[in-house]
Amino acid sequence: MNFIPEDLDDYVVSHSENEPELLQQLNRETYQKILQPRMLSGHYQGRVLSMISKLVNPKNILEIGTYTGYSALCLAEGMQSNGALHTIDVNEELVDFQRKYFNKSGYGNQIYQHLGDALEIIPKLDKTFDLVFIDADKENYSNYFNLIIDKLNTGGIILSDNVLWSGKILETTFKKDDTSTPALIEYNALLKENNRVETVVLPIRDGLTISRKF
Repeated sequence: MNFIPEDLDDYVVSHSENEPELLQQLNRETYQKILQPRMLSGHYQGRVLSMISKLVNPKNILEIGTYTGYSALCLAEGMQSNGALHTIDVNEELVDFQRKYFNKSGYGNQIYQHLGDALEIIPKLDKTFDLVFIDADKENYSNYFNLIIDKLNTGGIILSDNVLWSGKILETTFKKDDTSTPALIEYNALLKENNRVETVVLPIRDGLTISRKF
């Protein structure tokens, strides 16, 4: 969904930071070989994630939803030299693909892959985080928030992707099999009303929320 005219969007992208070569390669190979390549963060949103991470300068990062590893590498760009990024995904078939690009980057030994259900893995992570990126199954966004809020350091940031869901969050009736839209509506309300975070929604790509813990 485009929130601004395409020619203006092109201008925004062309006047933002260039996509690093390694991420260009990852982008191309994802589109060539992997199902649902639109799940990739992509050039512009990737640069947004990188910039936010550089501003936060996190020691520990948690990512829920790895896909092919693009967003993880963007977030790693702002990580402290002694930091670590933990990324969780359920797709076993993508683990080697992710690792190939993690190892090609300068962050390979700082990125830890976790395979399985994030609802089971997160409670077992014995650490706190400065930056969290949620980009997984929409039905569990609220559950993820409730699991990570106590693991987020004061001043820490939660980034939540796809919160505008192609505009579907404005709908009042849903298809019988649509569980994602009502879950995102509930999640957006949770962030707005929760007194432990302050939140702004950015109309970037499919919607990106920034929430800061008090």
